[in-house]
Amino acid sequence: MNRSLYNKLTMFACWLTLVVIVLGAWVRLTDAGLGCPDWPGCYGHLTWPADEDSIAVADQVRAERAVDVGAAIREMVHRYAAGALGLIVLALAIMAWRRRQDPAQPVKLPLLLLGLIVFQSALGAWTVTMLLKPAIVLAHLAGGMLTFSLLVLLYLRTRPTQHRPNLPQRKLKPALALALGVLVAQILLGGWVSTNYAALACPDFPTCTARWWPDSDFGEGFTIWRGVGVDYEGGILDQPARVAIHLAHRIGAVVVIGVFAWLLWQLLRTPGLHGPGLILGTLLSGQVLLGILNVVLGLPLWVAVAHNGVAALLLGSMVYLLYRTSVPKVVSA
Repeated sequence: MNRSLYNKLTMFACWLTLVVIVLGAWVRLTDAGLGCPDWPGCYGHLTWPADEDSIAVADQVRAERAVDVGAAIREMVHRYAAGALGLIVLALAIMAWRRRQDPAQPVKLPLLLLGLIVFQSALGAWTVTMLLKPAIVLAHLAGGMLTFSLLVLLYLRTRPTQHRPNLPQRKLKPALALALGVLVAQILLGGWVSTNYAALACPDFPTCTARWWPDSDFGEGFTIWRGVGVDYEGGILDQPARVAIHLAHRIGAVVVIGVFAWLLWQLLRTPGLHGPGLILGTLLSGQVLLGILNVVLGLPLWVAVAHNGVAALLLGSMVYLLYRTSVPKVVSA
């Protein structure tokens, strides 16, 4: 496979990863994370129990969790998409290794991605077997975002033509690195909100339960690891702990807006980065709006799912900008 075809396959993997991230949010937000209480199958099936007899057998085998066919379908669709992504990443790693003598072919990055996919599979299994433990679910979400970011980087590194940044563009790297760090922290906070069912802990905006600073318990809200064997579906935290998590995410949003406003001002002043700056600003504006709509509209499914998808696109945009302001190691094949 030549470099162009490899690059196209990598681009497809990027889009498929975005689909997997969105499907994962859909599964989580529709309480289908335990739609299949075993792994990798579903109640012992390669698909899901669909007819009355298989459902009756599944109900007997797993008496503690009645079969919800809709939830099982959503969970298995997510697993199938993730499995397809794993096969594509495996193919990318094999092809990279076979073309390792080509100086234009990245090798370490595809192999790193393959290892990450294997670890993601383990996290997916632990998510089910540990009954949606928030720390595991958050790690699974973070792994998906990291996979998407690295695939975007691989796509950029394998493009037939490479961009050489000018001096003003290279000077933006520290600002971009700071903004990326802030964005990653905010995405992790958002994941913690979701995995602890704290999205509606503050049902109003800009106040929270009609107060600017309601009762909150940050110590309890940010206890990362709890006992094993607890079913976390629906959440186990009390209201003050959930409020603390939600407030932390709102405070993080203010920090992100401030840092990115400063970054966007610099991008729009830098030759050659006006277009990417406008795209980044549009994505950020949309993400802020989606976050507000999540609260004032009571967490509608399409808004909450879109909020996850735009977060991934923001992350991919930052990877692009960091790459765009770096001198490529390999200029041409």
